[in-house]
Amino acid sequence: MKQPILLSTPTMHTEEQCYIREAFEKNWIAPLGFNCDSFEEEVCRYLGQPLHGVSLVSGTAALHLALKLAGVKRGDIVLCSDLTFAATVNAVLYEGGIPVFVDSERDTWNMDPVALEKAFERYPQAKAVMLVQLYGTPAKMDDILAICRAHGAVLIEDAAEALSATYRGQQCGTFGDYNVLSFNGNKIITTSGGGMLVTKDKAARDKAFFWATQSRENEYWYEHKEVGYNYRLSNVCAGIGRGQLLHIEEHKAAKKAIYERYKAGLADLPVQMNPYADGDEPNFWLSCITIDPSCAVDPISVLEALREENIESRPLWKPMHLQPVFAQYDMVYTEEAAVSADLFRRGLCLPSDIKMSASEQQRVIDCIKSCF
Repeated sequence: MKQPILLSTPTMHTEEQCYIREAFEKNWIAPLGFNCDSFEEEVCRYLGQPLHGVSLVSGTAALHLALKLAGVKRGDIVLCSDLTFAATVNAVLYEGGIPVFVDSERDTWNMDPVALEKAFERYPQAKAVMLVQLYGTPAKMDDILAICRAHGAVLIEDAAEALSATYRGQQCGTFGDYNVLSFNGNKIITTSGGGMLVTKDKAARDKAFFWATQSRENEYWYEHKEVGYNYRLSNVCAGIGRGQLLHIEEHKAAKKAIYERYKAGLADLPVQMNPYADGDEPNFWLSCITIDPSCAVDPISVLEALREENIESRPLWKPMHLQPVFAQYDMVYTEEAAVSADLFRRGLCLPSDIKMSASEQQRVIDCIKSCF
């Protein structure tokens, strides 16, 4: 059996252990604590704006609290990126909201501003927009922000995959009224699991913290006037995040080098790399390809060939409007058929683990080329 090449796994350093050791030495293992406080401050400082963060057990928890802060209640319409992971939409349903899916555009694979405007024409009462920065590539933020403002909608930026990516010099995770980050094990930095809600609104941050700590009132006894959640990140996991954050730029540089090697190595094939706009800087979290529609090769045959070589790959996210659990909800697109569905049919995520050597990546490239 050949050595496995994995899609994207954590890359650990020595600083993480220092912060974890300090938590053990101070016997501060449970949720809350100095690592949580410092991690929130350090992430907000990295994002480069006056922001307030609350560290949570997952990006999904952050999405849920963002929707509560946005005032989404049962029956409210939320316009959502169609090409994403199900967690984005699950959070809408937690609050009884009604998701309406908005198609992708081909320039970045993100939410299409033209389709978003069309969605508002169909649903002028939409309460919020849930925008996903897909695979760490910035969306067309100027257009999307203008549309949200024009319709008075709250923007929730799901930047779970996009920490360190920039749109015209501004960090992803800073554009929304409420912004969500993920530190899952496969992300550009990790806390093993975890996420963060980020906002410019200090009162909103404090309300999210209140909900995340079981909505406990400031009394000597346990007093609760609202439903709460057990969503706080542990002090140990936050220590991992603090150590990881010190290395985020080198992780990003390594991801970009992987993308560029794929781009060069696959240049003579009928495939295209996941695109991004001039002036933007993705974090290149996952390198992806789409196969030319005129080609007889399909993504699953490439995936199976890679699997035979003990190489992990994965189809693009299956669009939400094609998921059986969401079949009842509307989908808005501008072309004759959904762009998101076309990308899914033709797309594949390639190994993007920053511990992958150049020679291992050449194994991946050679295997893909053999399929053509």
